[in-house]
Amino acid sequence: MRALPTLETVLFDRPHRVTFRLVRGPVPHVTEEFALTEHDTVTTLAYAGELGTDFGIAGQWWAGQVAPAWEGAVRASFASIRAEAERRASRNRPAP
Repeated sequence: MRALPTLETVLFDRPHRVTFRLVRGPVPHVTEEFALTEHDTVTTLAYAGELGTDFGIAGQWWAGQVAPAWEGAVRASFASIRAEAERRASRNRPAP
């Protein structure tokens, strides 16, 4: 089976967000956004995504199979990003 090529647009709104939108791919609609907010000295990274399907019940079933794996990959990436950010922050803190 040959993989279908995908095409996405990426919008950078530095330093607040990165937004992805599927232009061409295996599903009719995908958007994702990674947003950074800062409160005092704490920065929060949030993810939101939307997957649109076609083919009625079959497409909904497929999305139900694919979405949890993708969300797990996003969570794993966030854990890695958090660990690295905390490592860097602790390196830059003055010693007690």
